[in-house]
Amino acid sequence: MEKIQRTTMKLIPELHNHSYERRFQRLELISLEQRRLRGQLIETFKYLNGLKNVTLEGLFERDGNARTRNNGQKLLLRNFKTSQAMNFFPVKIAATWNQLPENIVSAGTVNTFKNCLDKFWITNPPSTTS
Repeated sequence: MEKIQRTTMKLIPELHNHSYERRFQRLELISLEQRRLRGQLIETFKYLNGLKNVTLEGLFERDGNARTRNNGQKLLLRNFKTSQAMNFFPVKIAATWNQLPENIVSAGTVNTFKNCLDKFWITNPPSTTS
């Protein structure tokens, strides 16, 4: 899918000589990798706020440590010895979630969360290399 996106953007004459990242900026788009991360953060928001009809037991664990500044809903980062465990959804998303500001993670609705996240990412693009 990403390959198709790259090829299609090259067909736009004004963007032909620009880098891949610059094309996204000019078209005001986000990459598929960023879109995937956004979706994972939205699902995490739903889980943590009880908007999903699932049991959270063992999925996410909130970090009760109040010694450091955080967003108020910090997730506990677990250590694993296998690389397979590092790809488990709650493990991959916890570090990104913990970096979000409090006004985003404490949003009242899913739409407010999405809008605040999108605005935050304008000035603080997410790191999608994992």
